[in-house]
Formats: sequence, C-alpha cells, structure tokens
Amino acid sequence: MFTGIITDIGRIAGVEHKGDTRLRIGTAFDTASIDMGASIACSGVCLTVVDKGADWFAVEVSAETLSRTAGDWSEGTNLNLERALRVGDELGGHIVTGHVDGVGTVVEVTPEGDSTRIVIEAPAAIAPYIAAKGSIALDGISLTVNEVSDLAGGCVRFGINVIPHTQQMTTWGNVAPGRALNIEIDVLARYLGRMEQLRHVV
Repeated sequence: MFTGIITDIGRIAGVEHKGDTRLRIGTAFDTASIDMGASIACSGVCLTVVDKGADWFAVEVSAETLSRTAGDWSEGTNLNLERALRVGDELGGHIVTGHVDGVGTVVEVTPEGDSTRIVIEAPAAIAPYIAAKGSIALDGISLTVNEVSDLAGGCVRFGINVIPHTQQMTTWGNVAPGRALNIEIDVLARYLGRMEQLRHVV
C-alpha cells in the first residue's frame, strides 16, 4: 500500500531480459533498510525487490505488467519511487495500491500562475471511476481531479493542477502533450463501481 507521495526519483541503470524483464534501479534510498521482497512503487507500478546494492535495487517486471503500463522501461529512464506505507506513517496523499488500471495520454499542458494545468485523456474502461474533486494516481503521484469532460466513445478528459514542488520532486518536470501516463483510480471508486455492477446483476 502506498500514498502517492513520491520520495525519490530513481533511474534505470540496467535492463536484463530473462523470461521476465529485470531492472536495476539507482536510488537515493537507504537500501540497507530495504528488505528483500519489499514492495516499491515505480512510476505507479508496485514491484518486488529481488536484489539490492549500496545505491540500487533490482526488480522483475512480467510481460503482463509491461503490456498494461506506460513508460519507457529502458536504461536511463527516470522513475517516480515510493516505498510501501508503514503502520503509523502519515497518509499525505490517498490510498494507492500500485495496480495500474489504465493508460492515459497528456493532451494539454498550460502554465497557470506558478502551477501547471494538465489535461489528460483516459480510456472508456476507467472513465466512470474518474470524478471531479476525486483522487487519482498518475505515474504514482497522488493528485486531485479538477474537472471531467465526457467524450464520444466513452473516453474522458480530465484536468489537474501540478504545483512547482511536485514537478521538482517527480519526473514531471518536463511533462508534455503526447506523454503516456499510468493511471490508478481511487480504490473506493473501484469498489463502488463493482457494487453497482452487482446491483444490476441481482
């Protein structure tokens, strides 16, 4: 479980293909405090630590995960990192599971005061779960949806605002139209949607 508050920007230092894809990720985390088998969210994807060194940790990414997530999982790519939530930690964002529900695309980036307003298009499969003033995780970052507009075909476009601190502390310093993003809907919306489905079945 995570909160969507990014605590480090990691960089993929090595890629090895052996059935699954093995990534070695450079980090500023104190790796001595990271247990083998620990979960770390990497740009919104919950991955398991299988090896580590003084300034890096390794994870294995399945073909299924690669097919369902955005991003360039190649050497040199920066990743938003967050270690798993511990009991007693401050819940600064919202509850995030690290399970990507869909991939969105940035369609508009506009300066707005000191912040940046970003409009993202999301696929129809997750459109019903995105609501104005609701929480959403984008590339692992906990954000608040400003507004939602329905599109033909069931897709939606929604807007968010990103403050300078968030841009400085994440991989979003140079976000631009066309960029693909990992989207995780609010876990409460996911369960409410499932309850609604069951209500119609009954």
